[in-house]
Amino acid sequence: MQTGGFRIGRFFGIEVRIDWTWLIIFALVTYSLGNTFGQFHADWEPTLRWGLAIVAALLFFGSVLAHELAHSLVSQARGNPVESITLFLFGGVSNIKEEPDSPQGEFLMAVLGPVTSLVIGGVLLLIGGGLGGPLAVGGDPMEIIGELGPVRMIVFWLGSINIVLGVFNLIPGFPLDGGRVLRSILWAITDDLRRATRWASFVGQGFGWMLILSGVAMVFGVQVPFFGSGLFNGLWIAFIGWYLNNASSQSYQRVVVQDVLEGVPVKRMMRQDPPTVSSSTTVESLVNDYIMRSDDQAFPVVNDGEWVGIVTLADVRSTDQDTWGSMTVGDIMTAHEQCTVLEPEEDAADAITKIGECDVRQLPVLESGKLTGVLRRQDLIQWMRLHSESEGWGPTSGLGEGGG
Repeated sequence: MQTGGFRIGRFFGIEVRIDWTWLIIFALVTYSLGNTFGQFHADWEPTLRWGLAIVAALLFFGSVLAHELAHSLVSQARGNPVESITLFLFGGVSNIKEEPDSPQGEFLMAVLGPVTSLVIGGVLLLIGGGLGGPLAVGGDPMEIIGELGPVRMIVFWLGSINIVLGVFNLIPGFPLDGGRVLRSILWAITDDLRRATRWASFVGQGFGWMLILSGVAMVFGVQVPFFGSGLFNGLWIAFIGWYLNNASSQSYQRVVVQDVLEGVPVKRMMRQDPPTVSSSTTVESLVNDYIMRSDDQAFPVVNDGEWVGIVTLADVRSTDQDTWGSMTVGDIMTAHEQCTVLEPEEDAADAITKIGECDVRQLPVLESGKLTGVLRRQDLIQWMRLHSESEGWGPTSGLGEGGG
């Protein structure tokens, strides 16, 4: 997952990042908690209830991070590296490089996240029950909440929300954890990851549509069990349903892409002898003699047979047109030290990941330091069109047009 957010640190060797969308949900949670605390404790000073709301929201996202770390640590223990964890609008996501290698690995990795949330929630509820005096069992919940002190209030809320988080993630809607548990079971039965993912994805899309329809009904005043009704709640539930539906479909498409490309070397689909330019070529000549005369938007830069970098249409766009006659390709290109490169024998499934991470249209292919070709995004798309048409795969399935 690419993010425009920021890094907050490393835990167990895994980089943890916060996407900018996280600030939205953090603000909403804080605002909701501040108002809730005010409803039950009108005697609390604004500084106290809003301070508690901020602390509770931060602790909640700490719980989300613990949930994702549980997934990531199991993945790493099984030899599947985790590049990062990102907290964003809908919670958190672990950027795991590859699919699990077995149904057992998938099951363990998926189930440990919800189990972690349930354990955290249960422990916090027990701690909350042990703080202060005894609570009136069977009494009016509103009165009981109104009697809670600041610390006990946070502990009970945090325990309850972790229980909800654990239960929600066990819903068998792929790619939620419960959907991954379902996929692991189907995978074990069918011995076919793609088929298991397809079936689990259908279930996930079904849950997504159910949430969308429930949200729309709530907007029009229908009282939906567990969710209630109202404009804001309805829109939020519908939005979650849309996200689940979309994520489920894309998750299946990614598996198809990996399955089609796995084991195929880059050299089978790379473009050999691509057009190249020298670093001394003027930008004006690059535009008139290369870019305007072909459909290529990136050109390897070669001097005396040695590859020194790559220049793209984006590089040209970043320069003032009035300087094109005086500036050279060498002035605007990306030097080879800063470029990601491929090897002819490299797995195409790994290559597509690199192209996505770099957000470029093509990457140079080098053998023993010499340029042998380029692998273009459109070459990968064409290959998948030829080999996965029966799966309903399309060119927008995670391989949209990138930059450069």
